[in-house]
Amino acid sequence: MVLGINSYIVTNGNGQEAVKLYEDALGAQVLDLKTFGEMPEDPDHPVPAEAKNHVLHAHLKVGDHDLMLSDTFPNQPLVLGDQVGIAVITSTPEETRQVFEKLSGGGQVIMELQQTFWSALYGQVKDKFGVTWQISTLTDH
Repeated sequence: MVLGINSYIVTNGNGQEAVKLYEDALGAQVLDLKTFGEMPEDPDHPVPAEAKNHVLHAHLKVGDHDLMLSDTFPNQPLVLGDQVGIAVITSTPEETRQVFEKLSGGGQVIMELQQTFWSALYGQVKDKFGVTWQISTLTDH
């Protein structure tokens, strides 16, 4: 079952600044913030030193709502129109696959489904309407 959806903001290397703004302007509470420097090392995709403090993933609480945020992956450009997307959290990998396949129909796969250190199964698609979706399986519930 789909457990929920959240707004997901993508910033261009200034995610830490955005988090501080949303804390101040919206009274957001930072529930989690991980940087690219905290990722397990991957020799095929090394994180440049200047990007180690960029936001890999932030989870903020604004009132009763969740807001997610990350910087673009180091050395990847931010595409205009992709600053806000939607994160879908599912309860099982099977459901993640189903949602991913349906949303990618007629659209474009941005990141193939794969296991990550934060999710049993995660992927990104842009649907046929140009909306970016991040689909992940909740691993600790």
